[in-house]
Amino acid sequence: MRQLNPFILADLIRIRAEEKPDLDVLTFEHLSLDDCATPDEVRTYADLADNANRIAANLVARGMQKGDRFAIMMRNHPEFVEAMIAASIAGCIFVPIDPRTRGDKLGFLLRNSGSRGVFCTNDSAGKIADVRDQAPDLEWLLAIESGEEDAPPLADMPGVTRLTEVLDTPADSIDARVGDVGQPLQIIYTSGTTGDPKGIVGDHMRFGGTGMLGGIFGYREDERPYTGLSFTHNNAQATAIAPSLMSGYRAVLSRRFTKSRLWEVCRRYDCTTFSLVGGMATGIYSEPPRRDDTDNPVRLVVSGGMPAAIWESFEKRFDLHIFEFYGASDGGGMAYKPAGVGPVGSFGKPMDSVAMKILDEAGNECPPGEIGEICCRPATGEDATVEYHENPEASQKKICDGWNRSGDMGHRDEEGWLYFDYRAGAGIRHNGDFVSTSQVEKVIAEDPQVSDVFVYGVPAASGAPGEKDVVAAIVASRVQSFDPAALFEHCRQGLEPNFVPSYLQVLDEIPKTASEKPQERFLQERFSPDASGVFTRN
Repeated sequence: MRQLNPFILADLIRIRAEEKPDLDVLTFEHLSLDDCATPDEVRTYADLADNANRIAANLVARGMQKGDRFAIMMRNHPEFVEAMIAASIAGCIFVPIDPRTRGDKLGFLLRNSGSRGVFCTNDSAGKIADVRDQAPDLEWLLAIESGEEDAPPLADMPGVTRLTEVLDTPADSIDARVGDVGQPLQIIYTSGTTGDPKGIVGDHMRFGGTGMLGGIFGYREDERPYTGLSFTHNNAQATAIAPSLMSGYRAVLSRRFTKSRLWEVCRRYDCTTFSLVGGMATGIYSEPPRRDDTDNPVRLVVSGGMPAAIWESFEKRFDLHIFEFYGASDGGGMAYKPAGVGPVGSFGKPMDSVAMKILDEAGNECPPGEIGEICCRPATGEDATVEYHENPEASQKKICDGWNRSGDMGHRDEEGWLYFDYRAGAGIRHNGDFVSTSQVEKVIAEDPQVSDVFVYGVPAASGAPGEKDVVAAIVASRVQSFDPAALFEHCRQGLEPNFVPSYLQVLDEIPKTASEKPQERFLQERFSPDASGVFTRN
């Protein structure tokens, strides 16, 4: 009989179910949904093992073979995790898809991945039906009710099987079809901002290794991590799901990220850590200060992109520490800065197994302070590798002279601390100055009129080559009484002249990815100087 390997997800859950069957390892809270009358959805290791086995048995009965793909298109429901584990048991590959995806992009993801089925919610099933003709390999849908008020009931959807029927059906124990940690487990797609999304193939070892990150983050034995980030994104898997399944940290999970109820959730469930990426920190910081801001159980925030401008203020206001890290979804390595170590604003130094350098276009290392591309390779000197699903050309293009070229621009200081500056092609130079978008966002977020903000650039009205005008996309806290002139004056008081936005773009919400990263291209598409809701500083 094959020896169980905890770096294989199916084996890990079986091991833990035997060791700690009744540990409530995952709690899917309902407080943030204003649904306190319905009990939280709690999963013990025994629950996960049993439910995943029933799903795996159904997959096998459907003829799903080792290496076959299926998609998971839902928000953070317990069935998402159970389908992940079932993929490992059945030897299949799961493809997480942001449930907000629709149209041609959804059709491309299903077609390119060759998904034979989809685990989804009723509000996603209709979007899938709309593109069924674009996904010739698609055979089945297993769905649950999402709980969203305007979602059509499953009873009105022919050809959709209720996942609850599968979970209610006892099944014989299925032996895991995976015996090699190098066997693929998931295909996670890039956002596709510069073309069709690329599917990054991740094996069992990568997911299992991610489970060990709790030690690097500094999680304690009794840690209780929290996340509202989508499971379709690497961050939620790396900071909450994988470490908790590996080490029994008793994670708390929200259906979606909520900045307004974040602290209420953390207090209710005694959460000691949570994760942030991109503009989430600015959104939280823009919430009106409260007397009880420091009265919370959180001691550590695991951050990927904490703006330097609000870093220390954020720590002080909420009485916690920031652990900053940088990691690329396509295997470009990881760097980190432990709490209280190194300079504010840096994302740290590479982990021991990774070499990371700032290179210019010719492949030469940039001197301290000079901006270049953040590049990674194994510390052993071997060439970096990446596998994009059915896209060998893109896989080959990603590696240059053995280095994984991230597309992220950054610099290092004299001591070797690394800093992220901007995504290639996304820097803002205005009147000769490079604009600190985080500083602009900090000042705007501190205005009580603003609930959320993201700063980006548009081609300068002056037509100057390489120059951009500064746009602040904002969500007003009180739309009826919003005063753009007052906000511009607030910016003049707190910012250098070239940092003051040229435009305010007032929106109902800022479009974001599954990882809560603002989607700049959609903002640019909606922007014009004379558009409704756009104000100029003149």
